[in-house]
Amino acid sequence: MNNTALIMIDMQKGFLNPASPCYIAGAAATVPACAKVIRHCRENRIPVFFVTRRYRADGSDVEHTRFAAWREGGKPVSPACPDAIGMDDPEEFGTDPSDYRVFKPRFSAFFQTELDGMLRRLGIRTVVLAGTTTPNCIRTSCYDAISLEYNVAVLTDCTSSATEEIQRSNLRDMENIGAQLISGADWMAGAPINDSAAEVQRLVQKGI
Repeated sequence: MNNTALIMIDMQKGFLNPASPCYIAGAAATVPACAKVIRHCRENRIPVFFVTRRYRADGSDVEHTRFAAWREGGKPVSPACPDAIGMDDPEEFGTDPSDYRVFKPRFSAFFQTELDGMLRRLGIRTVVLAGTTTPNCIRTSCYDAISLEYNVAVLTDCTSSATEEIQRSNLRDMENIGAQLISGADWMAGAPINDSAAEVQRLVQKGI
């Protein structure tokens, strides 16, 4: 797994607290499973990237489609909001000096961030996606990662949506585009993630 990294997306109080306008109904229930995967990665020297939001207090970098709800709902995940709907991770995740932290301005973990460069510097070929929300931040990160030639796995029990129907349909769409769906428990138990990018490269170099 030394060419694999865990990308934990937006598991912040501003998305976990029902008092926040950014609240995702299914996210809090995934915290224990996410915490187990994080501990597993730290114990096995698998890089953990926390890719999260950090809006400016004046809202100048908030998506225009979200701005009104953000402003009227207490300005979550910004320095201007109460801690209860702030930028912090759940306490269950803990901290470790080996963790990486990347702040993203939009849904995808790769859009206008240094994530791709950092992953390539570390020799990462496979990204394992977890966090919230599946139809927005997980899905856009999945599509961008595939476009950038990474193998992508999505942890089904470590991702969340507003409803189970939304969760199922978006997982299905990502699987259809080429992502591998796997539970956190199965991945930690050693279930393999296919290196399809390497196989395609091998075939192309061979002349197919």
